[in-house]
Amino acid sequence: MTDHWRPAPDPGSAGTGTCGHTDPGVHVPKRPNGAVCDSCPPGAAWVNLLRCLTCGHVGCCDSSAGKHAHSHAHGHGHPLACSLRPGDVWAWCYEDELYLVPVGKDGEA
Repeated sequence: MTDHWRPAPDPGSAGTGTCGHTDPGVHVPKRPNGAVCDSCPPGAAWVNLLRCLTCGHVGCCDSSAGKHAHSHAHGHGHPLACSLRPGDVWAWCYEDELYLVPVGKDGEA
């Protein structure tokens, strides 16, 4: 996996902006086994999980009732989180509201 992310076209938005949070220090954490939302009560249902790229907190997505990834990002100043859904390879910048994809060795996704 790569340590670099770049904004990419988001099918749900009009354009692609710039993100000032995608420096090389941002990492792609390994998928935790048996991941659950760190903030939901045990047994709570969620749609998808996102892992904070700053501290590793796992929170439920905005389509889930708790929206804990969103509240973690804003409450702790950690703007980037990546999807933990199997097969997904994307991240979201909550501050800039941008869809991000990993940059390949050649600078492309």
